[in-house]
Amino acid sequence: MKKSFLILILCLICTANLVKAADSIAVVDLQKIVSNSSQVKALKQEHSKKMDELDKIIVNARGAIANETDSAKILQLEEKYTKEFNAKKTALENDYNNRLNAIEKSIKDEISKKAQKDKYDYVFAKSVVLYGGKDITNEINVK
Repeated sequence: MKKSFLILILCLICTANLVKAADSIAVVDLQKIVSNSSQVKALKQEHSKKMDELDKIIVNARGAIANETDSAKILQLEEKYTKEFNAKKTALENDYNNRLNAIEKSIKDEISKKAQKDKYDYVFAKSVVLYGGKDITNEINVK
């Protein structure tokens, strides 16, 4: 009798904790936040322009190599343009990734501030939650 009563009490406590936890769960649509971010849009536009500059290096290299007849000079030009292209591409990728990571951090910080302010115990990506949680996507203020 005592064991069944103790088990009943434990079940009630666990159920109460689950109900409490369900009330403090939020979800966010990260894809929507990122796609609506003006910082991300500006970064993508800038990245696109810089990629066009890389394309110009290729066009210039092809033109310079096509005009050259000496095979030794052709090899030198190919090496020169390959190094230039690779250096600029690496710098571009590093800059893009660093800036994207900074934007991602600012988004996470805003979500964290919102969760602390509204006392959410958990915030999950909406894409991993099948049911439940309060959607706070529109309440996250990201530039």
